[in-house]
Amino acid sequence: MAAVTVPRATLLRRGLLLEYLTVGWNIVEGIVAVGAGVVAGSPSLIGFGVDSFVETTSGGILVWRLRGEASGRLDEEAIERVERRAERFVGAAFLLLAAYVAWDSIQALMNRDEPAPSPVGIVLTAVSIAVMLWLARAKREAGEALGSHALIADSKQTYACWYLSMTALAGLALNALFGLWWADPVAALAIVVLLVREGIEAMRGEDDD
Repeated sequence: MAAVTVPRATLLRRGLLLEYLTVGWNIVEGIVAVGAGVVAGSPSLIGFGVDSFVETTSGGILVWRLRGEASGRLDEEAIERVERRAERFVGAAFLLLAAYVAWDSIQALMNRDEPAPSPVGIVLTAVSIAVMLWLARAKREAGEALGSHALIADSKQTYACWYLSMTALAGLALNALFGLWWADPVAALAIVVLLVREGIEAMRGEDDD
């Protein structure tokens, strides 16, 4: 059976829909996470929320790139320039987020800042695990179908948000269930290496696993 070829216009619409969903979800997620993180004094939850805002900004850039091609305003050369700018921005966002999470977590450990249990944070990160995994896979597939390195890089950022959701949930749960206050900042630190690696890859334009 011959493979079905999906028109590029359809792929562009799919990519745009995924980015709109990403932006919308992350705005809500970021506001709730940062608010709950400040109330609880949770580095992992605050870092999780800041990551959501970074994802929102990079998603907005991808919307501009995809709309530009869909409307015909950008030629192939212009699209390539936009792709590289978007990739570099995503990479820089990874590195800035890594620096922030590392600094905040180390400060919490040094000062022995004990975060309060956060039921809101636990529910939010649990839901985010499912949402981020679906979005990351869908954006990766759309990026590969379009040949968009920027969209693939953005899907990696969504995967990073998924990992961050799991580590944040682990830290929040250990603190809430067993009173292990240090689990929260340690969970936040666990994601830093991943963020740095993905940031460097995006800056270099690497989209392979």
